[in-house]
Amino acid sequence: MQKKPLVSILIANYNNSPYIQQCINSLNSQTYKNLEIIFFDDNSLDNSIDIIKQFSNVKIIENKIQTKFGSLNQLNAFKEAIKISKGDLIFLLDSDDYFNKEKIEKVVDYFNNNKNAKIVFDYPLIVENNNIYSKKTKLSFFKTYWPYIHPTSCISIKKNCFEALLKVISYKDFTDVWLDLRICLFSKYILKDFHIINENLTFYRKTASNISSKFNKFSKNWWKRRMQAHQFFQQFSKDNKLNFDKNFDFLLTKFICKFL
Repeated sequence: MQKKPLVSILIANYNNSPYIQQCINSLNSQTYKNLEIIFFDDNSLDNSIDIIKQFSNVKIIENKIQTKFGSLNQLNAFKEAIKISKGDLIFLLDSDDYFNKEKIEKVVDYFNNNKNAKIVFDYPLIVENNNIYSKKTKLSFFKTYWPYIHPTSCISIKKNCFEALLKVISYKDFTDVWLDLRICLFSKYILKDFHIINENLTFYRKTASNISSKFNKFSKNWWKRRMQAHQFFQQFSKDNKLNFDKNFDFLLTKFICKFL
């Protein structure tokens, strides 16, 4: 890989007009300059398109057909955006999030210094109600199949790897399993490699309209989504000839979901 490769930032947007300007400004102020910005708008009903067209350096894809499932729409956004991308490295970004000004430079340096890395994760700073705080991971009291799930905007990936990955993870039956978990499982079990920059390089916005706000921990929706994540991994394991043992987490989740 070149020392200063072209980087493609793929942005998925739906009705996030209040945050687009900050998102794009964070990219235009990067210390790393060899980049392209591709903005996929998923038939927004607000003025997202009017705002993004103010930026002359952004390639825009206007999608007019979408499903009723946000996870599949997000997956489709990145699938379509990568088709017109020209960069060797892909940075994923949801339009309500934004980057630290040194993020791209630090991630590119990491790829250059770790030649075998195909996917690199960083950590988020949570933006909530005008407050910014770091994400703290907690140890679970039982073992599960997946590691800490880095948000989509904290994932950077080599283009050829992302193209291969999309063919493996694009199940349509698991509509509550979002791209971040799918990529984390691919990295852990297919690549058998998990590269993490131990810095908070991404600002992850948390609002009442966030999909995550519908899944408060131990709520009914939370348990149902967890069961679907287990089912996704079970199918993923079968298709990729991985061992799948029903651990305590799986059994507990299945038991609780019987009563929901």
